[in-house]
Amino acid sequence: QVQLVESGGGLVQAGGSLRLSCAASGRTFSSYDMGWFRQAPGKQREFVAAITRSGGRTYYADSVKGRFTCSRDNAKNTVYLQMNSLKPEDTAVYYCAARRHIVAIITTSAAYDYWGQGTQVTVSS
Repeated sequence: QVQLVESGGGLVQAGGSLRLSCAASGRTFSSYDMGWFRQAPGKQREFVAAITRSGGRTYYADSVKGRFTCSRDNAKNTVYLQMNSLKPEDTAVYYCAARRHIVAIITTSAAYDYWGQGTQVTVSS
């Protein structure tokens, strides 16, 4: 089992940047693919980005491509989401998630077994 704790959220003006971190417990972090999802008020949770367990491949939602970068440091048991050129529509609670076994495609929430508690990102116009 793995526990996930997000940090780095906050209030930022449009055009600004934030870096989210997700720290994982346990000694097998490198065995997990990691994903980032977000949920805005009144909307369903949506995929943002994902990174494979080796860090060799990343995936992004079309809405964040070119603006967000997902990376990981397996030595630190941490995955990051660098968010640049933020827009008001990026406002949401951001969640990280982990999966060890491949039961669904990496861009769907059903693929993940473990979730963090979320961190709020608010982008003002």
